[in-house]
Amino acid sequence: MSRFKFLPDDLRLWSLVTATVRPHRPTRVPPTPPEIEIVQVAGMAQPMVAEKPKPVPATPFRLGQAIKPEPGFRFVPGDSFSPDPIEPRRKRRISRERDPIEARLDLHGLNSMAAEARLKAFVQQAYANDYRAVLVITGKGMAENGILKRNAPEWLADPALGHIVAGISQAHARHGGSGALYVALKRRS
Repeated sequence: MSRFKFLPDDLRLWSLVTATVRPHRPTRVPPTPPEIEIVQVAGMAQPMVAEKPKPVPATPFRLGQAIKPEPGFRFVPGDSFSPDPIEPRRKRRISRERDPIEARLDLHGLNSMAAEARLKAFVQQAYANDYRAVLVITGKGMAENGILKRNAPEWLADPALGHIVAGISQAHARHGGSGALYVALKRRS
């Protein structure tokens, strides 16, 4: 039993609405056959036949809308590109000066381009002189986030220096702490 009854005006209105409504008949679009591409390669007896890939529709995007992450595998870049760290025992020997720091380079006051050029030339010269450990002083920068401090490990990771640099590590406090790097060099063969 219903809780309320339709009034005659409601029934008349409903009959007018239902009289104007037509059922929806979906129109079926016949599927189109896939386009076939034929490629003739020299030296092959038969041509290669493959379906043309369908174009991927552009996803609608509005300004200010966040991009949804793609499902599946993602490449997550590391914090920075830098050479391997120095082996712990070798770093301890360098910091205690049992292995001598044979050269020092101070990059204070240089801009990024000049510092990169000077650092690479310094490391190559140290390698040519058969030095095994050098100290590079970058400085800490503003709020310990200086450009030279951030970029020096990436400059030392350059493939041109791959056969020279064995590893890098932050220097001990008496050698400059977080504003300096120990650079261990490989032996010349």
